[in-house]
Amino acid sequence: MWRYVAPMCAGILLVLGAAELACRIFPVSTATLTGYYLDPMVLSYPAGHHWQASTGWDLRRPQTLRANNLGFAAEVDFVPDPDAIGLIGDSYVEASMLRAQDRPAARLAAHLAADSPDRHRAVYAFGGPGSSLLDYAERMRFAQQRLGLRDFVLLLEPGDIRQSLCGSGNVHAACLDSVSFEPHIEPLPPPSAAKRLLRHSALVQYVAGQLKLDPVRLWRQAFPGVGTATAAAPQTLSERTDAHSGPSARQTALLDAVTTAFFDRIRPLTVRQLVLVLDGRRTPSALSQAPMGPAGVMQERDAFMALAHRLGAVVVDAEPAYRSHWGRSTLSLSVSPQDDHLNPLAVDMVMRSAADALK
Repeated sequence: MWRYVAPMCAGILLVLGAAELACRIFPVSTATLTGYYLDPMVLSYPAGHHWQASTGWDLRRPQTLRANNLGFAAEVDFVPDPDAIGLIGDSYVEASMLRAQDRPAARLAAHLAADSPDRHRAVYAFGGPGSSLLDYAERMRFAQQRLGLRDFVLLLEPGDIRQSLCGSGNVHAACLDSVSFEPHIEPLPPPSAAKRLLRHSALVQYVAGQLKLDPVRLWRQAFPGVGTATAAAPQTLSERTDAHSGPSARQTALLDAVTTAFFDRIRPLTVRQLVLVLDGRRTPSALSQAPMGPAGVMQERDAFMALAHRLGAVVVDAEPAYRSHWGRSTLSLSVSPQDDHLNPLAVDMVMRSAADALK
């Protein structure tokens, strides 16, 4: 028996070794090694860490990124500077799929320099993929404690409000209970020993990150109902509403709770300027429709803008700039049909609006 098993195992190992070598030659995304290195509420990268990022099975838009002295993807180290601007958000701010000169921090700094050539203002990008509004408040605190920052621009996507609920999959630490809306702290668990080992394999990174193969999901698709209980449909955050109705009662409660929690967290800070830039509908068809979106996400966005404005923030709606763009161009504002992040054209638009608001 071993006469057949041993060569078969050797052949499998040879194939896996060749695949690993091929993945190391091509720009497969590498391990980011995120963790709570400098603050128990702020997820970051190891200082000085370099990693590769690309998209999809065909490794589109490869970029090499570097973590600076505070563990954020940035071309420069962050130094104490009360005149610098903290640019905070999720993967929209990190923008790992774009060239460094096309990312939001670079474009905001360029617009500010063009407006005031005699005054240089540094822009520090505190991007954290997979995070939400309450995480942004913690990054504001971190930026002020470490660097003395007083001016902040937050680049928000419409889902940042409901993603602040615990269990949303977009929380780094601070969140609200999904039922009671009580505040909780839920940091991400440390990786297991097996995960720490496997994340250094380029082949595993390709299968899990580029192909996004999920063994559990594949098993359920191949053998539906085998070994799994039938789960009830999850309760949605809000009921479907027609084009003329406002947010549901639960949406209103969610908005009040998240908005209050955010402003409560930043109230002890010394904030000179707070600009909230809200991404929105980006296609001509979407801009011509009522603000529904999936289960009312756009309704939550629009209601949040009104609440934040009443609480003293400068709120910038990106949609007027998008409408103006479509009046003179047919160029897309998203990275690709498979990637809805802002492309360089859209990034430049919203950072132009942010620079105007900072005046």
